[in-house]
Amino acid sequence: MTASAIEVAPEVASPLITEVMERSGQNLLACYQCRRCAGACSVGDETGFFTPDRLIRSILIGDRQTALNNELIWKCVSCYTCGIRCPNGIQTGRITETLKKMAKEAHQTSPHPRVVHFHDAFVGSGVRWGRVNETELMAVYEMKNTAADIKKMDFAAVVAEVTRQLKLAMAMFRLGRMHFGFLSAKGRGEIKRLRKKAKTTTH
Repeated sequence: MTASAIEVAPEVASPLITEVMERSGQNLLACYQCRRCAGACSVGDETGFFTPDRLIRSILIGDRQTALNNELIWKCVSCYTCGIRCPNGIQTGRITETLKKMAKEAHQTSPHPRVVHFHDAFVGSGVRWGRVNETELMAVYEMKNTAADIKKMDFAAVVAEVTRQLKLAMAMFRLGRMHFGFLSAKGRGEIKRLRKKAKTTTH
């Protein structure tokens, strides 16, 4: 049994590598496919074993479609174990975050819309308040999920999701993990400026 040849697209690879490296701050060219990150990836079995080494390889060969459309960029939990194991210190968590943003900018549909909803709700709360307020985070997250289910006319899913999340919220509240009210951190104006600057420099 022979493996299929890897197709390399230099005209696509060069600008893709440059963009990902500049936006993520990671030197992808330092990767020599030792696969230590693959053995350390905590979500490898959840991504069809599409591990960090395969993600980096897809970028290096210019496979933009695979780089922006895979399970890892949506399921990576940013544990940074891959970066600890990497002999060259490449933090794939920063690469997946960059590719997630690029996929959204390219209007690619995520196979996991709830991950997108949680990401948007989390970042939005952090930017607004300088920290995440659990009540707002869950409310915005659930509104996004509900809107998506209503759009699909899946009202049973709406009821099931709201019921499940209410039970979770009550359990968190009893454990002292759900805080009502809005707390803000000092310097949130600076966070907003950094967010605005980041958006400006990546477009």
